[in-house]
Amino acid sequence: MFSTGQWVFAGLFLVAFIIVMIFMYRKDLNLHRKYYKNSIYVLVGFIAFILLLFVIKVYLK
Repeated sequence: MFSTGQWVFAGLFLVAFIIVMIFMYRKDLNLHRKYYKNSIYVLVGFIAFILLLFVIKVYLK
């Protein structure tokens, strides 16, 4: 299916990608705090809406 070299490349790529994403997030942390300070409420709203749809589907079946 996959050769050993492909697995090694995938692992190294994954590690490098995660390191770069962490570095970039920390670099932009002040901007995130400024522009997205109340975005957690939007996330909670979406999750509540999806749970509500699931409850409606289960109980009105």
